Amino acid sequence: MDIALAVAPVVLITLLIGVRGVAAMRTTSDFLVASRRISPFVNSAAVSGEYLSAASFLGIAGLVVKNGTGALWYPVGFTAGYIAMLVLVAAPMRRSGALTVPDFAEARLASPALRRLAAVVVLVIGAIYVVPQFRTAGLVLTAVGGTPYWVGVVIAGTAVGGTLALGGMRAATYVQAFQFFLKLVLFLVPALWLVLHVSAGDREASLKPVEFTHFSDATPVDFAHDATLTLREPTVVLEQGTPRTLPPGQLPVREGARIVFAEGAQVPALQGETPLGGPNWQRPLLELDRGHPLLGTWAILIATVLGTMGLPHVLMRFHTSPDGRAARRTAAITVALLGVFYLFPGVYGVLGRVLVPELYLSGQTDTVVVALPAQVDHGWAGQLFTALLTAGAFAAFLATSLGLLLVMSGALAYDLMPGGLRRLRVTVVAVAAAMVVLALPATRLDAGILVTWGFTVAASTFCPLLVLGIWWPRLTAAGGIAGVLTGLVASSGSILFALAGPPLPGWVAILVSQPAPWSVPLAFGVMVLVSLRSRPPAWAGAAMLRLHLDERVPAHSPGRADRSSTVRRAGRRLRR
Repeated sequence: MDIALAVAPVVLITLLIGVRGVAAMRTTSDFLVASRRISPFVNSAAVSGEYLSAASFLGIAGLVVKNGTGALWYPVGFTAGYIAMLVLVAAPMRRSGALTVPDFAEARLASPALRRLAAVVVLVIGAIYVVPQFRTAGLVLTAVGGTPYWVGVVIAGTAVGGTLALGGMRAATYVQAFQFFLKLVLFLVPALWLVLHVSAGDREASLKPVEFTHFSDATPVDFAHDATLTLREPTVVLEQGTPRTLPPGQLPVREGARIVFAEGAQVPALQGETPLGGPNWQRPLLELDRGHPLLGTWAILIATVLGTMGLPHVLMRFHTSPDGRAARRTAAITVALLGVFYLFPGVYGVLGRVLVPELYLSGQTDTVVVALPAQVDHGWAGQLFTALLTAGAFAAFLATSLGLLLVMSGALAYDLMPGGLRRLRVTVVAVAAAMVVLALPATRLDAGILVTWGFTVAASTFCPLLVLGIWWPRLTAAGGIAGVLTGLVASSGSILFALAGPPLPGWVAILVSQPAPWSVPLAFGVMVLVSLRSRPPAWAGAAMLRLHLDERVPAHSPGRADRSSTVRRAGRRLRR
């Protein structure tokens, strides 16, 4: 009941803001970019709210528990990506006058084929990114409220689809700005409370971890998947309340099994995972379970930093700014807001290793943030902070999903199958339903890993297209198509092989599961080489000028004019 009272206001406020957006939505421009009238501060709060997804609110802390302190490189990459976007992309993207990333692709290179390919990439990135949002919504409600997994997934999908269908980008903007500050408060205050209320021994253990901690109470562990435990010493478990001592060695556990570890029992190692608190866990580099931590760290940093510049839902957000200067200010303020938030995931991670090691065994480390308060305080305070963190987590799912579903529906109903406002609304609902269906069987995958894959595809496709399209006049339509297609096939194909293919050894496994170190240079190289073998259009210089000169008049007027591209406008000026 407490959890329902925490989640219900977040969902209701989201829907109410969507209803208020109906009156202001009359055109495609209203729906997709809020008529380009959002101020830098509100926009930066909305960008931050949209960007702080399940991977940020829950996933980073879960990865710290699972893989160690090296997981804190994730927020470094997430934030540094906005610095790169501020320098290279934000203002020129706004000056392009486009509504979506595929719209920019056609505007810059006058290629309907590239526009369609870019729309497909948007759908791929969106699907990879939305599924972990809905998945984690289901897991959180299951962990703290005992509801079936599908309930949280359906609630998230319904709230997001309904809000966008009613209010479009304007509603999404104010929902995301509100939810950023809500998430910030609901993340920081419980973190400070946890630090102040844990025992001195737990604080010491979190700062000076040992390889194998012990259960502080009799602790049941439910295994959602098959696992193999390594017992380092005789371990006492409870079977129907009766103690039984298990000998050291390997202990296979079947999916659906429950083991109740006695108070004081040593937490066993989990085969294939980094031991809690061990030397590898404490190493300030990413451990991706296959050694080569420096390579793994670089792979994640390349994906997150360059992928940020290619995330379609973030790029669309800059199109809502009044001009290029406002877009740049939005990116600068966003860096500061994200920097404050990312100071705290590590607090939850290191405390979770000590207080809730059962999540490490059961594979549910994504729920560590909402599981901690009840371990520190069994009374009303623990219940209150659990409810507040659950509300904050749901705000994270909804805010990110709003932007992603908006760009996916735009790719379908604006870029691939152009239609009016009504088609956009219907498409939003259909896409939300499709993502719910995809999220239902996705419980086995970590939110952080899934989101990183979305960044990898974005870094391998849109990052080269945008950087070269904005800063290199020689880019051609053939080069853009070849580079985007190469990056899409290389990154998504490698990820699919990592999911379904046979196990691979050492550094090869890292480069297959995290292909950004080679897929991004490959896409850049193909794009440059093919462009050099073809001739850029005659109006490329005019298009480049539009991207880099300050605006003197608004680039867009609502209605049908939104469909005109930079290329066509530049061409008309040249003909005159």
